Amino acid sequence: MASYSLTTLWYERQRYAPGVLAVAFSAVLIALQCGLLLGLFSITSIPIDHTHADVWMGAPEVSSIDLGRPIPESRLARMGALPEIERCEIYLQGFAFWSKPNNGGSELCMVIGSYLRPDSLGKIDKLTPEQCGMLAEEGTVIIDASDAKKLGVQIGSTAEISGQPVRVVSMTHGLPSLAGPYVLCSIPTARKCLPVQQGQTTTYVLGRCRNRQDAPKVVERLNQSYKDVMAFTQSEFSRRTQLHWLLRTKAGIALGYAAALGLLVGAVVTSQTLYAATVASLREYAVLRALGIPRWRIAAMVVSQSFWIGIIGIALALPAAFGLAWAADRLMGVHIVSLPWWLQSSAAVVTLGMALVSGLFALRSLRQIEPALLLR
Repeated sequence: MASYSLTTLWYERQRYAPGVLAVAFSAVLIALQCGLLLGLFSITSIPIDHTHADVWMGAPEVSSIDLGRPIPESRLARMGALPEIERCEIYLQGFAFWSKPNNGGSELCMVIGSYLRPDSLGKIDKLTPEQCGMLAEEGTVIIDASDAKKLGVQIGSTAEISGQPVRVVSMTHGLPSLAGPYVLCSIPTARKCLPVQQGQTTTYVLGRCRNRQDAPKVVERLNQSYKDVMAFTQSEFSRRTQLHWLLRTKAGIALGYAAALGLLVGAVVTSQTLYAATVASLREYAVLRALGIPRWRIAAMVVSQSFWIGIIGIALALPAAFGLAWAADRLMGVHIVSLPWWLQSSAAVVTLGMALVSGLFALRSLRQIEPALLLR
């Protein structure tokens, strides 16, 4: 049955080509849209994923790292008193307005202040030891190269954050932003640039466990003992941040809708293509009926054809998806489309299921098959 289906597809390839292309289009669109979702929303958790803290503790009910609120710096002692914690430190983060040089307007930016020692928990791992030394001078900041044009500066330029003068001393690569450009600096510089943090406050308390596997236990103990703070493991806080942007913002809904639309269009085109191809082959199927081939065997052949159309479409789609993802990354200058193996597998399974369902819908034309059709 499979060999006959493949032989039919080969000799009638012009008839079935639109279905194959529709399946490939759907698979590419699903993979790219979902990959873009993953890539975009992984950007929102960069400050979590690129630091070395096992436990994050912030204000109650914080839903995303960029929505942190000031808490007293004395909360540091609560985490430090736990026997599982090796050490802990404060971490400042918040939105502020970046004033471009020479009255060039302003931009919303995300100021991140951390300690800059080699073993600091809140230091972004993209910072080199030389860059950390540069940030030791108060009033110095580092931005990502992808945001330099947006902020209107280059290395050595001066600007203002919340009215405080700052100087760009270097740039990182691979730290794109979604809500606002990341501005990396020291704790003293961050306190000056974030008016809400100009006291004995912090946005988060970060902790490192003696044994990383103890992090869930520490989080549970903190959340049970204190109601004026909320703690998370690193992976929990990263996932919580990404889900916030995915489910509570219009961007996630729009991209998900686009992926569903691509699947629907592909399903309709594939279904109609298979239906038209089945109708066009009614005389051949009538011959099979006249030879005594049961109707269910013919139906199985149509479904087998839809299966192979799905397989061929997926085989064409995966290289195309990688090529388009590479082109998007090159165009944007940052890794913006993420295509992990599980996403590729999921897109392939969904697309193949769509092709099989389309084949089932095409079976409705088989009701017209009768050997008497050959006498007309």
